[in-house]
Amino acid sequence: MITHLGGCHCGNICFEIDTAETVTVQRCNCSMCSMTGFIHLIVPARHFRLLKGEDKITTYQFNTKVAKHLFCSICGVKSFYVPRSNPDGYSINVNCIQNKKFTSIQVEDFDGQNWEANAASLSHLSK
Repeated sequence: MITHLGGCHCGNICFEIDTAETVTVQRCNCSMCSMTGFIHLIVPARHFRLLKGEDKITTYQFNTKVAKHLFCSICGVKSFYVPRSNPDGYSINVNCIQNKKFTSIQVEDFDGQNWEANAASLSHLSK
């Protein structure tokens, strides 16, 4: 496992994650991800540590209200959130990782526009 540092644009939110050196990430075509350019790296909660900024986090929920979209209340960046597909983990925006140490990042497309038919294919990622 390797440790990566990440956070929001203004630096008020900072986190660490532990991952393998080689990862597969998801590029989702749902309305939220398409609008924000979020590239998902889903990790178990035990591999995520919020280092600072808990008091700067704003939460947005919609539809089923299972997902917790977490934004910096200062700069508006969503660097991580609790996804509906993996409520026991975090989805990290790869674009918000500051010191990428991966030896390989494989990007796969995920059809979030047809969420109900495809969500189960992600459920293993936070285990």
